[in-house]
Amino acid sequence: MSWYTGNNSQTPFSMFSAEHLLMIIIFFLGIAVIYALKSRIKNRRLRKYEIAIAVSLLLFETAYHGWLITTGQWGKNHALPLELCNISLVFVIVLMLTRHRAIHSLVLFIGIAGAIQAIVTPVLSYGFPHFRFVHFFYTHILIIWVSVYFVVIHNYRPRFLSVLIALLFLNILLPVIIWINHSVNGNYWFLSEKPAGGSLLDYLGPHPWYILSLQGVAFVLFTLIWLVFKKR
Repeated sequence: MSWYTGNNSQTPFSMFSAEHLLMIIIFFLGIAVIYALKSRIKNRRLRKYEIAIAVSLLLFETAYHGWLITTGQWGKNHALPLELCNISLVFVIVLMLTRHRAIHSLVLFIGIAGAIQAIVTPVLSYGFPHFRFVHFFYTHILIIWVSVYFVVIHNYRPRFLSVLIALLFLNILLPVIIWINHSVNGNYWFLSEKPAGGSLLDYLGPHPWYILSLQGVAFVLFTLIWLVFKKR
């Protein structure tokens, strides 16, 4: 069971190691397959596969919190499912179960923008074959694959209005996350302080002004995503 309970000294993660690069390659290959085989995929009965993926994501996330608890790492100041990728994962599960267009409009922007950064520059301590490594890349890659799948296979093309709705959604959540951070001494969304070790936030001004700068960054990223996936 060392793959599940072992510490990060046994399976350390290294940025751009062979296993990390393999995950990046798998990520891009999956998107290429969706586009290349879209005609074949559209002709299949897909509902059971969508439900199966939703269930697998739910099981993985449940196992992740079980791992945090059994290894004594769970804490309300960092383990609540409040990060953008956590929220996107919940949306993906709901999307796969309901095929709701409004849910897709949110996860397409919020999920892709956050998950791409996580896949390329992961904040991760555990390498392959540890459970945390598999969980991290499986969930983040599926967030993007599912978002692209609904655009390509189900033709859920975003409107520019969806960009503004996604930004509004984030700003509605913003004061809630700030209040939770204050209540549990947390740093969800890096709203309390910048991450240690350097990040994009270092170029966006001091705290709390970088929070305003992030609004512009989000708008640019969401607009780029809209340009890529909008109806031609």
